Amino acid sequence: MNWDFKTTATLVIFCTTYAGLAIGHIFWLRLDRTAIVFLGAVALLAFSCLNLHEATDSVNFEALLMLFGLMVVSSQLHYAGFYRKIAEKISALLSKPQIFMMLLMICSGLLSSVLNNDVVCLAFTPVVAATLLKKNMNPIPFLIALALSSNIGCALTLIGNAQNVVLGQIAGLHFGKYLLWASVPVVLSMLAAYGIIIMLSKGKFNSEDDGKSATLPEDDTPFDLWRATKGTGIIVILIILFFTDLPKYLVAVTGAAILLCSHRLDSKKVLALVDWQLLLLFIGLFVVVGAFKDSGLADFFLKSAENAGINVNNPYVLTVGTGVLSNMINNSAAVMLLVKVVNMGSHLNSAIIALSNTFAGNFLIIGSLANIIVVQSAANSGIKISFAEFARYGIPVSSASFVILLAWVFISKFAGWNL
Repeated sequence: MNWDFKTTATLVIFCTTYAGLAIGHIFWLRLDRTAIVFLGAVALLAFSCLNLHEATDSVNFEALLMLFGLMVVSSQLHYAGFYRKIAEKISALLSKPQIFMMLLMICSGLLSSVLNNDVVCLAFTPVVAATLLKKNMNPIPFLIALALSSNIGCALTLIGNAQNVVLGQIAGLHFGKYLLWASVPVVLSMLAAYGIIIMLSKGKFNSEDDGKSATLPEDDTPFDLWRATKGTGIIVILIILFFTDLPKYLVAVTGAAILLCSHRLDSKKVLALVDWQLLLLFIGLFVVVGAFKDSGLADFFLKSAENAGINVNNPYVLTVGTGVLSNMINNSAAVMLLVKVVNMGSHLNSAIIALSNTFAGNFLIIGSLANIIVVQSAANSGIKISFAEFARYGIPVSSASFVILLAWVFISKFAGWNL
């Protein structure tokens, strides 16, 4: 390994960037994780660790375009009042709390598998929270169930969350084969999560609050049947086409382009809900991790780990390691690092990373943006979900998911399952 100025600068910038991702800020500066990654990418260019051509070559634009297209579809469904309508329909079953929780988890999980789980949680939480309070019921176990099930559900497909979109594109995973393989641990994890939540919340469904002050949030997105039909129709078509050999990014952006064509809904409103911060985060991560890989540092540390007896390509090590790393730094950052050091020629490795990094999001509140959205949205309705209360449900649910995943990996290897 040639430790020249370029290599040393790359290592320092890489470590500083990932330390900032883990902490969430840098000293006194008011920077979020996206800004930290952006600064890291700029620093690499400024110190000539890579040039602009190398930086752009490290970015997987197909993955970004696919992610952008799916964000547009999700945004259009938001303006159709689609999510809110489903939440209100489910809330009609509050007289049977256990059935209500089961349907809430199934709906949030399924919707999160084909749409943005953050948007699903954002739309569901205020409606469910206000309705539960009005019925004099304790909303905390139900809202935590909403967050946990959305995280589990989004692992089902390669479009369930941003990390899976990127993994699917980089590794060239087949949409149908991944769906078939992931369905077993996802379904079993959902069943385990339901059982654990019901057991832990037994006798805690009723609230001490009389609920008189609770009111349903104003519906600024009234249900539009035509708009919802148009959006769900495009989703169905996209999923069908994802099973073909057509370029997935082209399918996604074409669907998005069709939905932007409307004589009543302004395109700028739809585009305003696109998570540009997340897109910039991934661009920065592509550059930072790309420089780390191209400098030879990734191979150096990988060989050092192997000499120490740690094989990151061992599926069991990879399963646990991905979960730990996702909670230490950030699930997006963890995935972007792993795709550069793990053998992505193995589709099993790619599928393990997709499931493990998603299941890890249930461990703590900070493990997933969907968790934070639920907690913050609940707070707006006067409901406090503490860090400890979330962990009381999240830790056993996430632990059960990892036990299931490890068992499924063992069975898959024993059976010689080829993704």
